[in-house]
Amino acid sequence: MWERFSYYGMRAILLFYMYYAVTKGGLGMDQTTAASVMSIYGSLVYLSALVGGWLSDRVWGSRKTVFYGGVLIMLGHIVLALPAGIGALYSSIALIVVGTGLLKPNVSDMVGGLYSVEDRRRDAGFSIFVFGINLGSFIAPLLVPWASEGFGFHAFGNELNFHAGFSLAAVGMFFGLVQYVLGGKKYLPTSSLEPNDPIDRGDLLRIVKWVVIILIAIAAFLAALAGVGQLNINNVITMLTILAIALPIYYFVTMLRSPKVTKIERSRVKAYIPLFFAAAIFWGIEESGSVVLALFAEQRTVLHIGNWHFAAANFQSLNPLFIMILTPVFVWLWEHWKKQPSAPGKFAAGLVFAGLSYMWMAIPGMLYGTSGRVSPWWLVGSWFIVEIAEMLISPIGLSITTKLAPNAYRSQMMSMWFMADATGQAINAQIVKFYSTNTEVQYFMAIGLVSVIFGVIMFLLVKNINTLMEGVH
Repeated sequence: MWERFSYYGMRAILLFYMYYAVTKGGLGMDQTTAASVMSIYGSLVYLSALVGGWLSDRVWGSRKTVFYGGVLIMLGHIVLALPAGIGALYSSIALIVVGTGLLKPNVSDMVGGLYSVEDRRRDAGFSIFVFGINLGSFIAPLLVPWASEGFGFHAFGNELNFHAGFSLAAVGMFFGLVQYVLGGKKYLPTSSLEPNDPIDRGDLLRIVKWVVIILIAIAAFLAALAGVGQLNINNVITMLTILAIALPIYYFVTMLRSPKVTKIERSRVKAYIPLFFAAAIFWGIEESGSVVLALFAEQRTVLHIGNWHFAAANFQSLNPLFIMILTPVFVWLWEHWKKQPSAPGKFAAGLVFAGLSYMWMAIPGMLYGTSGRVSPWWLVGSWFIVEIAEMLISPIGLSITTKLAPNAYRSQMMSMWFMADATGQAINAQIVKFYSTNTEVQYFMAIGLVSVIFGVIMFLLVKNINTLMEGVH
């Protein structure tokens, strides 16, 4: 809960901090660059999870890995809380990306480790875990912007003090670490202190050697770019986008060509490819809540309902709120719907709903133009529609990923699910450059149509995908 509080609290105000003028407490970055940085930031968080899972399994064990991740996340927020400019921003991003990568993939595994497979409390334990995640995600976008505005007392005059908001995120992560250390000694099994598959010293030294070589190569490449005057944030974002697209391609090719993968497993991997593609499109739209929809909230939305005034960042609470509302509805639906569609059919429907959430956002600009402000209910409606899409894709995707995974690549296949989110956000980092108030209608309509069209194509391919899944339902 505290980790999600700190992360989503920071994300709620980070975009505004980057592009607000210095006189308003911001960094004064170009809005388009700020939006690209936000998107690639989210992508890197999910890519780093690949390393975090490996370090837990082979080197530190889950409990230490999660603790180290939490410390780095807290340090990242502390750095942002300091008025140290653009350097502090990028340092913070690096710390939080690495920290979240260490923490995120291992916490779920630790929850599972609290219960035996036969323990009837297992599902209830995961339900509490998911509720904690959404509770932290819901509260943070309400409290952190409030801190930035002076805790309701206008303590900072007319300008926003974003650093006070980032400080609150750091404090949240600190409380999480204290609770984790004290509670861990009492409740967590000692097995979580050791890696599941410890690596021997010789192999570890070889891997460290290759990591150092890769880091030197990256540094040399960046130095070469600097030498020809091309080292800038936009080129770095482009390189990271290429990486986020290339990695899943590499993983798919590796699995399909591996002699460890049987014929049936290879067929299932092929079935997963269109599901991965659909997930990347969905996450690209869903994760835009803290980027494009945040810009729409700030620039195009009436920020009050009657006498109730609120901040643009508060809209970030809609995502976890609707998840908490819709989850029991869909759990009941899947339990009682006897002839429910297969996973590919649910993915197809999810893509259609994701696209409709964007096409919905094109309507106010078509009706009233894009020069004024419109009702906040447009954003509320968009978030509601996209969360229906999430109910159709996110939990179903986690389940089907484990079912389609080849035995030799179970961990890597789970990493593919994280990479779908990373790929979607990396592509966002490029296409968000085309968003502005003037292009609003075309932007929402074009991306929405792409998602709906791919959803329709998925519907047409459901039978073929089910055949490739070779008995997995």
